[in-house]
Amino acid sequence: MKAPHFLRLLVLSGLLFVSFVAGAAEDAVQAIARDVARPAVLRGQFSQEKQVAGFRNPLRSQGRFVVARERGVIWTTLKPFPSEMVITAERILSRQRDGTTRVELDARQQPAMRSVNAILFALMSGDVQALSSQFTVEAQRDAKGWALSLTPKSPMLAKAFSSLQLRGDRYVRQVDIVEASKDRTRLTFSALTEAPATLAADEAARLD
Repeated sequence: MKAPHFLRLLVLSGLLFVSFVAGAAEDAVQAIARDVARPAVLRGQFSQEKQVAGFRNPLRSQGRFVVARERGVIWTTLKPFPSEMVITAERILSRQRDGTTRVELDARQQPAMRSVNAILFALMSGDVQALSSQFTVEAQRDAKGWALSLTPKSPMLAKAFSSLQLRGDRYVRQVDIVEASKDRTRLTFSALTEAPATLAADEAARLD
């Protein structure tokens, strides 16, 4: 898989635990940051609709995810084809429906890609200093929730996408992505829960 695919997945996963950085509307950003939950473990379901430039019909997929703040992300696609991506600070591992696994990226072998993982964990851990150089942020907030526009400053991130639009309340509920290729993706998150607050044994094993 190409690096931009990992960038998209890493950033999307991190946005589930998004930590907002100061931008043009600092007060609004800080208010949104106070509203958003930051649990140790977050589980939920996702649906994805991707409109590829030049194609009429969008690509759709559905699945579930687990984000553990101190451990990583388990991103499981159920439809149309089962697969799984496990992301930790050190590696990205894919698992296909036949049970085969493959290391897609090993930060120990590709040190330049370690910064990709670092962005994810900065998003998850609230490292404002690490994020402030990566995004320009515009924020809106009303009684129904909030909306954020993120524009990547980093050339590395800009290779993957040109902008992100987030909407949510206590959690991120929707993410719209415009890629550098002009492809557009919408992710919708549902059935979000903080319980149980610890990983199950099989989840912990997959993140080891």
